Amino acid sequence: MNRPNLGADRGDRLGTELAHRLEAVRRAGRVDGLHAVVVVRRGRTVLEHYGTGRDRTWTTDLGVVAFGPETLHDLRSVTKSVVALLYGIALADGRVPDPATPLRHGFPEYADLWTDPARARLTVEHALTMTLGLEWREEVPYDGPANAEVAMEMAPDRYRYVLERPIVRPPGEAWSYCGGASALLGRLISDGTGRPLQEFAREALFAPLGIDVFEWQAGLDGVASAASGLRMRPRDLARIGELVAADGMWAGRTVVPSDWIRTMLRPCVPNAWGGDYGYHWYLGESGGHRWAAAMGNGGQRLIVLPDLELVVVVLAGNYDEPEQWRTPQAVLDHVVLPVVTAA
Repeated sequence: MNRPNLGADRGDRLGTELAHRLEAVRRAGRVDGLHAVVVVRRGRTVLEHYGTGRDRTWTTDLGVVAFGPETLHDLRSVTKSVVALLYGIALADGRVPDPATPLRHGFPEYADLWTDPARARLTVEHALTMTLGLEWREEVPYDGPANAEVAMEMAPDRYRYVLERPIVRPPGEAWSYCGGASALLGRLISDGTGRPLQEFAREALFAPLGIDVFEWQAGLDGVASAASGLRMRPRDLARIGELVAADGMWAGRTVVPSDWIRTMLRPCVPNAWGGDYGYHWYLGESGGHRWAAAMGNGGQRLIVLPDLELVVVVLAGNYDEPEQWRTPQAVLDHVVLPVVTAA
């Protein structure tokens, strides 16, 4: 006698409940600009939702897009968290400096800058935790050089642009959002591996996960943006979340060392938005459940909730909007968590 697959049945019911609740929240106007949602529970995709809406890639208007499983989407600063994973892979192979290493060792060509004692104190860990203490403005729209990340992408030498910013507080003292920190990490990875960042990502991270389609946008200098350049399919982004939830394991193979995952997700410093920051990952709690998240402009989210064995991807088009956080927060707090925790 064939026995029913009770696990699959529960998964199907969970997916149906998630879809119904998402539709109710959408009709209530709480997820404006939503482009895609993928929810994975215990290794099984229980919800995929794709919408239609205006989109853009960096500053290029893409018009109205009908999103689907194969549609690439800007990840914006979710890219930073992927770079943190790449750093851990390269570190395990001895190709990049230990976090305690002074940055000046990786950028000796800027000897004139390292004569400043405060600047000479900067370490790789200050970059990983965004505690460089540099003057850096990213709170303005990403549509011109008033935004420091945009100015960096337009600069003839992005690394000098970052490293010569005035130091306005002691390094390591406080968290301050800085895409330049990610650019420095990207350079260390490229130098250490002898590969452009996107190529090292392809071979060391994406290929083991079966991710064969992605784009990585570059600045005027042709260097892939470690701060915000990735474009990926929603399902593939969810795979990265599953990798993090599994302590760096995929299909029985170590892709990222587990000790790096634990170090990366250790609270290092309070961020300005009510939670903690690890190594290029945000850390917080919702509904009594701890999460780690990669976040990007416009409402891009990759959220990992280890105790629930849950990964949530949200992609949206609310770029530069003051309350862009509302859509992904509504998906997590009013759709996913109420259904999953009640299951």
